[in-house]
Amino acid sequence: MSDLDRIKRRLRRFAEHDAGGTSPLYEHLAAQAAEDDDIAGLLTAADPEDAQPTLLLAAAHRLVQADPIHPLSRYYPSLGGFDGVDSQTWPLFREFLLERADKVRELVSTRFTQTNEVRRATTLYPAVAMVAKQAKGPKGAVGLLEVGCSAGLLLGLATYGYHYQCDGGEQIAAGPARTPVGLHCALELGEGAALPKVPKKLVVGAKVGLDRSPVDSADEDELAWLEACVWADQPDRIRLLRTAAAAQRKDPPELVTGDAVADLASAAARVPTELPLVVFTSWVLAYLAAEQRAAFVSALAEVAADRPLWWVTAEPYESALVHVLPGRDELAYTRTAQSVLGVATWNGGTVQAQALALASSHGQRMTWLAR
Repeated sequence: MSDLDRIKRRLRRFAEHDAGGTSPLYEHLAAQAAEDDDIAGLLTAADPEDAQPTLLLAAAHRLVQADPIHPLSRYYPSLGGFDGVDSQTWPLFREFLLERADKVRELVSTRFTQTNEVRRATTLYPAVAMVAKQAKGPKGAVGLLEVGCSAGLLLGLATYGYHYQCDGGEQIAAGPARTPVGLHCALELGEGAALPKVPKKLVVGAKVGLDRSPVDSADEDELAWLEACVWADQPDRIRLLRTAAAAQRKDPPELVTGDAVADLASAAARVPTELPLVVFTSWVLAYLAAEQRAAFVSALAEVAADRPLWWVTAEPYESALVHVLPGRDELAYTRTAQSVLGVATWNGGTVQAQALALASSHGQRMTWLAR
């Protein structure tokens, strides 16, 4: 399969499974791009593993940000547009990108998809807080290491407020009562599942992020790229990103430049050894090649041989838990169109893993599975 054919297949899959039903604009643009060699071909300037639909759409979003008076902007709610998809959306988008083809190629060849989706904290928080209670670190504290951290906004999850609205009418609140970042998540129970006992408080003693190209959210140009990676017809996500970025400036994490596999151990060493280490990933392994995913899990096991380590994952099953909890095909993203919240830990070289919940990719909804 050629690179172009692979890109077109990714665009088609993105339109059908990722944007379908949640982002009318991106569903339309990706579906059209999947049938257009000129537009899809712009992604061939990216590294093959990075040539994802989200990167093309982010590059387009960034260029529309830079030219907000262009007629295309009226389809971008993030820029104040209010028109829905119509017969002119694709022709305007196509013309806009081809006129700026060199700028698009530059962006996709030098940038990466770096969505810091703050709402994913609603998925991660229950697992991380439960691990912290189990780990019994000093004063209940844990050390966090986020792999694929981008700007590290999820490392602030202990400072966010959470409200889970359960399908049975129950409500679960967690996190500080006063916080600029309040997050809501619809929670339903799977068959036979018990209502989760989510700890009200999480104590974090260290926050380290590892990324091949960390983003300084205090830099307006870098923050603009993060915004461009957010889907343009979901402006509430951008507002939340900016709120979290502003809050982070009061207590920034340590961000480390490095590779998810080769530099995992050195990044983990930055978390004091007296703290139980919680490594977490959210929609990161999905962007790695299959052999890199397996190598990452092996690297986790090597670190776990020297200190207590828990891995919390909010990833498609095929990307993550399949390596430590095989045989659960019913959790596959191709079946559920949802990520899996899971926890894995190592004891004497043996891994123990559990799937806790299924979650929407942006954290709005979660189905609890654990009993």
